[in-house]
Amino acid sequence: MFEQPLSDSSDIREAIRLARGVSRMLSALGYGTLAEFTLNTGRRADVIGVSGSGDVVIVEIKTSEADFRSDLKWPEYLPFCDSFYFAVPESFPQAILPEECGLIVADAYSSVILRPSPELPPMAGSRRKALLLRFALTATSRLQRLVDPEA
Repeated sequence: MFEQPLSDSSDIREAIRLARGVSRMLSALGYGTLAEFTLNTGRRADVIGVSGSGDVVIVEIKTSEADFRSDLKWPEYLPFCDSFYFAVPESFPQAILPEECGLIVADAYSSVILRPSPELPPMAGSRRKALLLRFALTATSRLQRLVDPEA
């Protein structure tokens, strides 16, 4: 489900648990969420949320220090969101995360924002429209597969 470089299946299971906790929190804040959302660049956001007003948040999940240090693609997400966060388990060494990003501590059941995301440059209107349409089509396609797996 999650892009490499997660080192083993326990890292993948942990990432899935954290994505669930992040999605629950974002849902409680009024966002619709999707895990593993592909941007038009081909990069996949671990969790993306869209509010009723069209604000977009992207959350990059890191399960360990090695996972964070081996992944340098996170700046590529910034032009595609209004807020950007790292979500990590409680045991993660938080001091290594960039101060210019928001910070969420999560588990399988919930999460909490420890550091809000700074304000990012506004997304171009055409990019926002394309992203929102892709979000809607992805969400409806996933729902349709649940309702009718043979479609």
